[in-house]
Amino acid sequence: MPQTADDMDAVAVRTWCSLALEALGQEREAIDAINVYPVADGDTGTNLYLTVESATQAVEAVFAAHETGTTAPVAADAVRAMAHGALIGARGNSGTILAQLLRGMAGVLADGHDADHLRRALTRAAAAARQAVAHPVEGTVLTVATAAAEAAGRTVDDAGTAAVARAAYEGARTALEATPGQLAVLGRAGVVDAGGRGLVTVLGALVEAVSGRAPERTYVAVPATVVPAPQDCAEGGPAFEVIYLLEAMDEAVDRLRTRLDGLGDSLVVVGGDGLWNVHVHVDDAGAAVEAGVEAGRPYRIRITHFGADRVHPYTEPVQRAVVVVVPGDGLRGLCKEAGATTVLARPGEPPASGELVDAIRRAHAREVVLLPNDAELRHTAAAAAEQARAEGVRVALIPTRAAVQGIAALAVHEPDRSFDEDVVAMTAAAGSTRYAELAVAERQSWTMAGICQAGDILGLIDGDVAVIGEDVPETARNVLDRMLAAGGELVTLVLGEDVPDTLADELQEHVREGYLAVDTVVYRGGLQCAPLLIGVE
Repeated sequence: MPQTADDMDAVAVRTWCSLALEALGQEREAIDAINVYPVADGDTGTNLYLTVESATQAVEAVFAAHETGTTAPVAADAVRAMAHGALIGARGNSGTILAQLLRGMAGVLADGHDADHLRRALTRAAAAARQAVAHPVEGTVLTVATAAAEAAGRTVDDAGTAAVARAAYEGARTALEATPGQLAVLGRAGVVDAGGRGLVTVLGALVEAVSGRAPERTYVAVPATVVPAPQDCAEGGPAFEVIYLLEAMDEAVDRLRTRLDGLGDSLVVVGGDGLWNVHVHVDDAGAAVEAGVEAGRPYRIRITHFGADRVHPYTEPVQRAVVVVVPGDGLRGLCKEAGATTVLARPGEPPASGELVDAIRRAHAREVVLLPNDAELRHTAAAAAEQARAEGVRVALIPTRAAVQGIAALAVHEPDRSFDEDVVAMTAAAGSTRYAELAVAERQSWTMAGICQAGDILGLIDGDVAVIGEDVPETARNVLDRMLAAGGELVTLVLGEDVPDTLADELQEHVREGYLAVDTVVYRGGLQCAPLLIGVE
């Protein structure tokens, strides 16, 4: 395409994404092969490809939306879509950083798309990426991004967009070649930084998009004898990679960064305006998810086990049990049928830590998964788990905040797989389940949804009053609509003792008519249960 002062328009952004995706597809395996930092798990190229794929799909959606109209997409629409798509689809440490780089660029390019805006966009991107990483390390993609920005900044004032892009590419390529001398693990392996190489590839696609000519791509050779095998993890490092999207306020994310930084390493938190992508390597995956729950609403939770050599191995066959706190007799029977040991939570009488310890003992197992199913029981459950560990029981506490989260976790429990894999699967299932309940207001009071009167039906979503209604069916429908507006695949309904079966029929029909791809399951909670519990996975 011809070079002009306005080369970074919407079409150029679309072309950039398409070319970057194609280039990463061609180089994915080579980039995976040199992935030795921060974890030698052989997936950096794949993660970058998937991240750019999500960005590309978002940009294509913008163009598709304009096909029937009379106007074409503007640059601001395209770059914002690119950044948002990368954010929600970011994979791994490298993909998360790339998402922040693209977000930083979009923040500037949305206001203009000439050469000067591209210079400033690259500078903003490099700074934003460094701020997103808890402990920046030189010799990584951060170094390459900084070099690209500095090289672009040195171009003459009247340089065109293509010249700025090419300078950024050459600066990044030079910095990439120097990474083995900056980071010891790269030097020992004789490779350049994998994430940095991926960024050079993305910048090469940018050059081609704005100039019409692809730059020459040459990289430091990879000695075949030192290519790391996938999952060849450094001994003693964290066992799990935890990634999730998070809806939260800025101040809550600041606290989350501090919390996660104390739990593990490779912490990267990117995003803003209420939506974040969180990435961290930890030994306690449940604690990382719980930290997200305390900060806001985590979803699309992905937990990856790095390999058995990074956790304490258990070579002997072990007996495993699940201990569940339940709010009613109906759920107690359901959980018992699933093989769990149960503790009944009576209204106004939450179980003490001693009751939970007794339940763990009754389970007669060397490995126990504990599901408290109540946010108020977090500290009680933690104390019980600690006491059981002192008695020689291996306990994993999954921070379930509601019975429907416990049901979701128990549904994926498989005692035949390894303890760590089982805990990961159960944690992910619980963390991806939003919860709600209906309750009857006992008195007039202020709520987040307004003033309620005694006798009103309250719909609480994730612990906060979101709906005030006059009857159970209407309130339940409103709560379901609010929850399903954010998406979902499965609705779980738990009916209280006095709730007729017709309510379940009505709600199932409501879901079936309004949300074609969503399934519904119904359980009876029993006497102690609230009128209605709702879970959305």
